Amino acid sequence: MVSIRATRSRYTLLDWVLVLILGLVGVVTLYPVIYIVAISFSDTAYIVQNKVFLWPKGFTLEAYQKIFNDPKIPRAYLNTIIYTTLGTGINLLMTAVAAYPLSRPNFFGRKYFMIAIVLTMFLNGGIIPTYLIVQKLHMIDSIWAIVIPNAIWTMELLILKSFYENMSGSLRESALIDGASEYRILFSIILPLSKPALASIGLFYFMGHWNSFFIPMIYLNDTKLYPLQVVLRDMLFFDSTQQNSLVDQSAITPQAMKNATIFVSMVPVLLVYPFAQKYFAKGIMLGSEKG
Repeated sequence: MVSIRATRSRYTLLDWVLVLILGLVGVVTLYPVIYIVAISFSDTAYIVQNKVFLWPKGFTLEAYQKIFNDPKIPRAYLNTIIYTTLGTGINLLMTAVAAYPLSRPNFFGRKYFMIAIVLTMFLNGGIIPTYLIVQKLHMIDSIWAIVIPNAIWTMELLILKSFYENMSGSLRESALIDGASEYRILFSIILPLSKPALASIGLFYFMGHWNSFFIPMIYLNDTKLYPLQVVLRDMLFFDSTQQNSLVDQSAITPQAMKNATIFVSMVPVLLVYPFAQKYFAKGIMLGSEKG
């Protein structure tokens, strides 16, 4: 009893203010998600009358049945999974390989390579030159147009490079004495010890690919190759004067279908993030420590 009272007495006014602020931030963050879910499961009549707030009214799965019965959404969902999986894998492999030589102090031209890499954070060729390069490489309307131009992100490369530099140099020296090559050192020693950092930047890559819609809009002309985010964008900017096979206003309101599609697109992120969160936090912290 004494210990409980002592613990309570240690809370200051600032602590309660911080709790209040964080609680408000949590409410503001969760409100859109709860509202989207409520609309997606609500009956058309209640949605039209604006009677749905934070709880579904007239619970129905009509919106979800509608979007999954049309082949457009499942196909776009599968495309997004393929683009995200392949893209994240290429990102992690290329970033891990590129960061390793840049982390070595004796790497020839290291300083100039770093300057050139950092400059890409502030300067780039622009959309048109990049599009022309992708077109010349015959990657338009292909999965490679989505994953190859963004194979390495500069910030993630710098994070992993810093993580490599903070690792103990004795591991590499011991491996070299035993006759291991640089490739063996990287893939058998460095990468297994870099799982927290790889998980943290992998989460950034995953989110980037999953939420990407601008790049697919530029490089993909075939609607069968569209990812879910592009289809969702088309639904959000739906014009009632245009025909859309996904929206039948006489049967169900566009709002219900839009919110159902948004919620479906959020599910993988909601499932992945809780498991990756501990690696994300640990990777960021380890990258700033000297080990």
